[in-house]
Amino acid sequence: MAVQREHAELSSLAATVAEVLERVTASAERLGRIGGGSEASDLFEVERSLGQANRRLDAVVRSLEQRLRN
Repeated sequence: MAVQREHAELSSLAATVAEVLERVTASAERLGRIGGGSEASDLFEVERSLGQANRRLDAVVRSLEQRLRN
């Protein structure tokens, strides 16, 4: 039961992180187009960090899914 609850919570968080990642990427691209070079660069760095966090969070969610199946 506890694993199911954690799986549900982390799945929801993963979806939120993915949404934030998309929004950060869009902002970075817009800033890049209007000449906000340093801010765009900073946001692309944030994008890379969020992408890494998202991949690790997805791995945890998949691992919990595996535990629930066994």
